[in-house]
Amino acid sequence: MISFGLITEGLTDQIVIENILAGYFNSPDLDIRQLQPERDKDNENKSTYGGWTLVFDYCKSSDFKQAFQFIDYIIIQIDTDVSDDYNIPKQDENGEFTPQQLIEKVIEKFRGAIGDDFYSNNQEKIIFAISVHFIECWLLPLYYTAKNKKYKFKSCLDTLNQELTKKHKFTIDANAKNPEYYREISKPYRKHRVLMKHYADNPSLKTL
Repeated sequence: MISFGLITEGLTDQIVIENILAGYFNSPDLDIRQLQPERDKDNENKSTYGGWTLVFDYCKSSDFKQAFQFIDYIIIQIDTDVSDDYNIPKQDENGEFTPQQLIEKVIEKFRGAIGDDFYSNNQEKIIFAISVHFIECWLLPLYYTAKNKKYKFKSCLDTLNQELTKKHKFTIDANAKNPEYYREISKPYRKHRVLMKHYADNPSLKTL
């Protein structure tokens, strides 16, 4: 069985990616290990502290390098909403970067954090999940049919919450994200046909 290690900003990001992996491989039983943040073994709704700074810290650590000895693929997730904080501007003198341009710049940043030699030797085992600008943007194709909505990469949480209110009777609080909500709203991606139908509708999801 292929194994995956997850390095993400938080627990809810892991949940979304786990459902995407289940759909892509058309299997609910995958070997997925949460490297950063670690999941509470007794409570799937709890994890250790996350955040973008710890994503970079982990990628610079010896734990990251050692993980390749027992895990086939490492998935690195980060949002680009605060890319300026990790020294990647969202635009230059020619205007705003496209999602693809921004993703390429973030990957180059990680390459530097990981180290050129190690990255070059393990590049085929590293999968980048760069969500522009929020992982909630990846969920919009499940709730909207209009291209201008499902392709969005700005104000995605507000847009998503508009439909969640109607269909699930709850909304997501940006400051206190409920893991169960993310399990529920990303669950359709566990179906292979649903994922294949929608993944290309969002500019950063389709690069995963």
